[in-house]
Amino acid sequence: MTIPLVVVGCGGHGREVLTIARAMDSAGRPRWRLLGFVDDRPSEENLKRVQRLDVPFLGGLDWLRDAPPDTHHVIGIGDPRVRRVVSGRIDAYGTPAASLVHPAATIGPDIVHGPGFVAFAGARATTNVTAGRHVHLNQNATVGHDCDLADFVSVNPLAAVSGDCRLAEGVLVGTTAAVLQGLRVGRDSTVGAGACVVRDVPDGVVVKGVPAR
Repeated sequence: MTIPLVVVGCGGHGREVLTIARAMDSAGRPRWRLLGFVDDRPSEENLKRVQRLDVPFLGGLDWLRDAPPDTHHVIGIGDPRVRRVVSGRIDAYGTPAASLVHPAATIGPDIVHGPGFVAFAGARATTNVTAGRHVHLNQNATVGHDCDLADFVSVNPLAAVSGDCRLAEGVLVGTTAAVLQGLRVGRDSTVGAGACVVRDVPDGVVVKGVPAR
């Protein structure tokens, strides 16, 4: 028996999330029945790209309010703060969030994650990692031992989070960035692409460079 699934967001990130669901189905017994995409403000170009994937566009987010029974959603939006806002709206509809792990991701057996967790191809989380709701580990991102990733964290492609780190809610770790061992990154902060974090980062800031400032 397959589960109906809707992808939230027609942009590139959402279409990449779709490929995870398809890869999961092709790797074994089919799990997801893809109903389509929802998006309040899709561009014409993204609608054409969705059409090429042979998956229908269903309408705005309100479509989920009257979705068929057992329908799940996955939020395909890369910005953690936007993902949080969208999640709050969908929660009011009562549509449960699906968690997707690409067959080419390596997720340790003792990893604990909340609903809406997404691990892209090549993502790795080693051991004793806790991830909250709607955490996204993008392509070839790594998370070391004993880390705690709060709700709506994004670790972007090729970024590395070392062991025993704490990433607060809404943190974004940019492409190829590194967070060194035992550090904390505060709520809604952004680690810029290519940065190397060598000390704790406070809430609500953007840090860039090597070392990150």
